[in-house]
Amino acid sequence: MTDRNLTDIDALIELMAKLPGLGPRSARRAVLHLIRKRALLLTPLADTLQTVAETARECLNCGNISTSDVCDICTSNKRATGEICVVEDVSDLWAMERTGVFKGRYHVLGGTLSALDAIGPDELRIPRLVDRVAAENITEVILALNATIDGQTTAHYIADQLHGNIRLTSLAQGVPIGGELDYLDEGTITAALQARKDI
Repeated sequence: MTDRNLTDIDALIELMAKLPGLGPRSARRAVLHLIRKRALLLTPLADTLQTVAETARECLNCGNISTSDVCDICTSNKRATGEICVVEDVSDLWAMERTGVFKGRYHVLGGTLSALDAIGPDELRIPRLVDRVAAENITEVILALNATIDGQTTAHYIADQLHGNIRLTSLAQGVPIGGELDYLDEGTITAALQARKDI
């Protein structure tokens, strides 16, 4: 194997090591596996990466990642339920979609309000959300934001912006299924206690 090939392989390992969940050792194992399965994995992966690099973009309507200007969720007539689920990031949207429970549409903010990081409403897609609620006959906005200070601040700001006959809800917070009280933080236990319901 030539020095050129080693340099290219080392470069691939370095790039793979930058992916979330992969360190240098995992990246080396992944690259070695790809090389050994060149026809089955490496070549199709390279082709697909090239295609995605050329076609992936943010949905102009909701902020999801798609290969067209407007994503499949936004164009689906089956998703027009009058509900918008507001999330911080595309990964949150994908997590919600994995459950298969929510049948409405989404709105990706692109982060949360943060005075320390100088992120205000105009740096996020909050003005676009307000426009969508007015234009799309929305009856409920579900604020599925993380239970952090910035997430809660963002939720309160959005609630102030969306005044009128709109139902505003948030995800329930508390003890996760299978969770043991001993392993939970005080904030989670407090939220679970405050959101208790009749049995």
